[in-house]
This record gives sequence, C-alpha cells and structure tokens, in this order.
Amino acid sequence: MAPKVLVSDKLSETAVQIFRDRGIDVDFMPDLGKDKEKLAEVIGQYDGLAIRSATKVTPTILNAATNLKVVGRAGIGTDNVDKDAASKKGVIVMNTPFGNMITTAEHAIAMMFAVARQIPEASTSTHAGKWEKSKFMGVELTNKTLGVIGAGNIGGIVCDRARGLKMKVVAYDPFLSAEKADKMGVEKVELDELLARADFITLHVPFTEQTANILSRENLEKTKKGVRIINCARGGLVDEKALAELLKSGHVAGAAFDVFSEEPAKENALFNLPNVVCTPHLGAATTEAQENVALQVAEQMSNYLLTGAVENALNMPSVTAEEAKVMGPWIKLADHLGAFSGQMTDEPIKAINILYDGVAADMNLAALNCAVVAGIMKKANPDVNMVSAPVVAKERGIQISTTNQDKSGTFDGYIKVTVVTDKRERSIAGTVFSDGKPRFIQIKGINIDAEIGANMLYTTNEDVPGIIGTLGQTLGDNGVNIANFTLGRADVGGEAIALLYVDEPVPAEARAKLAETDMFRQIKPLAFDVA
Repeated sequence: MAPKVLVSDKLSETAVQIFRDRGIDVDFMPDLGKDKEKLAEVIGQYDGLAIRSATKVTPTILNAATNLKVVGRAGIGTDNVDKDAASKKGVIVMNTPFGNMITTAEHAIAMMFAVARQIPEASTSTHAGKWEKSKFMGVELTNKTLGVIGAGNIGGIVCDRARGLKMKVVAYDPFLSAEKADKMGVEKVELDELLARADFITLHVPFTEQTANILSRENLEKTKKGVRIINCARGGLVDEKALAELLKSGHVAGAAFDVFSEEPAKENALFNLPNVVCTPHLGAATTEAQENVALQVAEQMSNYLLTGAVENALNMPSVTAEEAKVMGPWIKLADHLGAFSGQMTDEPIKAINILYDGVAADMNLAALNCAVVAGIMKKANPDVNMVSAPVVAKERGIQISTTNQDKSGTFDGYIKVTVVTDKRERSIAGTVFSDGKPRFIQIKGINIDAEIGANMLYTTNEDVPGIIGTLGQTLGDNGVNIANFTLGRADVGGEAIALLYVDEPVPAEARAKLAETDMFRQIKPLAFDVA
C-alpha cells in the first residue's frame, strides 16, 4: 500500500506533483492547517504531513496522528511543531534549512537601502502628491561600516553582498574563527567594539538564551550616534521599546525590522516612527525561496517514506533504517559528548578531534561525526541538525578530524571528543553499556562513570575534604534533588571533578552559594536531550 501524505498548507503544485510522481498518494488541502479540529479529525489517515507555518502540529494533533511517520516543514523555523511531542510519538520532524538563505540575506540588504534612503516614507509622500525632495536626505552605504551580529549561513551572505557594495564589514560571532573571518574578508571583533564602530548593524542569529535581547537598552546606548539597525532574523533580539526611545532622541538614525517580539505584530513601539521601515516577516517571501523549500521538503519526505533515508531531521540522526537499530544508542552518546563540549566552550572552536575505539570504529562514522558536531553547535544554533551541522562547522572554519583504533581497554568500544580553541583543549569520552544507555567515562583525562540525565551540574575543584557535603547541603537547601553523584580526581590532592544528575535545573541562587564558598574553580549547569 502506497504511503499517504497530507499537504495542509500552501505548497506549489510542482512540489505536490513530486509526491505523485514518486508513487505516493497525496491530498492537497492548503487551508486545512487553519482548522485544528478538522485536521485532528483526518490526520490519522496519513503517513506524512507537509506544512509551512500556518499548520500547528500540537500534542493534540500528534495524539490523533496514529499512522504519522514524518512532518516536513517547507522552511527553516519549526516553532509551530511540538518537537518533543513528535519525538515521543516516533514522528520525524524535517525542515529545509538552506532553501531561503539568499532570499533572507537579500531582504536584509534591501531593508538597509530602504532605511538609508528613507525610501518608504519618500514613496508615501510622493504618492500623496507632495514633492518633499529636501526632506528625505539619505546616506550612502559606500565606505560605511556594517556590523554583522552572527556570521553564519545568512550572515555570511550579507557580509559578501556588503563587501560588494564597498562597505567595511566587522562581524561579532563567538563561533567564527579568525581564519574563516580572513577568508570572508571581514574583521572579527567583540560586540562592544562592533557597537562603537558600526554605522549600520544587522542581526543574523537565532533566538536563544545567549542571543535574547542581545541589543538591550545598555548595548543600544553603546552604539555610535546616527547608527541604523536592521533585524531580519528573529524577534526578541532587540529591546524594541528602548530602541524606540533612542530613535526619538536622535541617537539612532533609523531602523528596519522584518521580525518582532510578538507576531503577528498588530502593535509595536516602533510603529509609526519616522525612518522606521517595517515589513511583516517577509525574509523568506520570494517566489524562488518558496518554490525551493517546497520542492526540497517533497523530495525529503518521499525519500524517507519510500526508502527510510532521513535528511534534515531535527529529532533523528541521518542514518539508514538498518543502521539505526545498532547505532541509535551510539548516536545518542555522540550527541551527548558534543553537547557537553559545546556547553563547556565559550570561545571560538578551531578544531574537533574525534577518536573511535573498538566497536565504535566499525560503525557509520559519518553519522557519528555529524551527531558529535550537531551536539557541539546546538549551543550557537538550536535549529542545527545532523545534516546542517557539518556545513555550519565548515563555514566557521572548524577543522574536524577522526581517528580509528582497535579495542584498547576495558570497554568494547568508546568515543572520545576533543575540542580545540586558542586557549585550551577539552576532552570527554563515553561508551554505551550493555543496557543500551550512554555513559560518560572520562572528562579531562579523569576517569568517571556517570549516568547522563536531562539536567546536570559539573564542578571542578582541588581535591580537598568537604566537597560532597557542600554540594549536597547547598543543593538540598535550594530544593534540588540529586539523582546521581559521580566524582573523579587526577591525583590525591590534585584536580577533581564532580558530575551531578539532578531532577531539575540548578537555580542561579544555588550556584551563587556554591561560588561563595571559594571551594570550586568551575560551576557549570548542563542540559541534555535524553528523550
């Protein structure tokens, strides 16, 4: 029986035809995504669901989707899909991460031109029969300094286009190496320097805990007087109210926003201010981009439903169905090792070295490599997956190397990941026990045996009495229950580590209390996807 796919949002006829040509039954109902009750009523018939942004794939929909195997999002953002619920249901969530990069970058450049020359206001004035030529005095882009916050896929294209416009480009991106910046022809700087120097600032980062409100009131006040700010990335990156005040005061000369902290944006502090250009999240809204992502999602979903091949999956590794049976726990281990390394590393990564020992060395190392790199890169970009992670790492100039060796010790096999920066090398190793559960077995050369939980706390200290009691007492006083407690040390009286598996994230107050004891060199909360 042929697989059956529902297209519940507006996808091109060409994309729909791809399903048919591949022998898949497809129902094209582009307005169904807006009717939650009707969607829940019919979704149980389908193996695949192809969507854009209108369809909300909620736990209710997933509970009704008794046969659903894959959700394909024609586009990058998957905020409209409950990925945790999908994972629990065994439903793969795919996106199309590269189909609209050029379109979004071009929109940022267009918005920069628009705010530099006050084009929307001048157009409105002229349409009204006015001829206010002297009112709309603009500025050139040539020889101006463009500050790019986030020099990844889209930001990198913006850098390239800006250099073509003879702009000077400075970039702030903690994960951009100096070598990669040189190849791009941009100057890598810290955020404060970018704020002080840039005539135009454009943002190209995802919305994460690290990037939320990156242009806060404090940072906006550090900008050069007369700066113009462009945001075509994500809402919530800029303090919009503070920006509105600085626009009114004249410190900021203009702004161009395609995204807002609340969308759809019916009201906003930036609306109706002079020299503020606003568009309704049009970054990916070109015929070419919409066609590209639609065709891509149709091909990906067809490949999975017909052959089991997984591409651009956000909640499953890209491996064959046969490999997944054996490699599943090892891929999860590789992701955990990468996640530990990524969360522990705050400076630009130069290289990732991966050692495969014993049975691990005989597996699909390309997939394991991708899982490690994806785990590392998730700190910078939560939307990264096993397919896009190596591309992102390459664009950032990160060198990835692997070493295979025969069984060398107690374990049948293990994986060791070493992250190299200008300041340090950090390594962690892990294995999979007979019960199929990944474990950490070594950190910084110190042997341990640590169960991996969703929430953990990592500390380093000098090997002295009182560490266990201090950790237990402090966490207990703050209502944090310890599920597992692992210790290790290099030598008596030397460096020691502790890795605690806790039932909930350790609050900042508890970490501050630990720091006040002066017993710990490092206190780091960690989170892992153990679903």
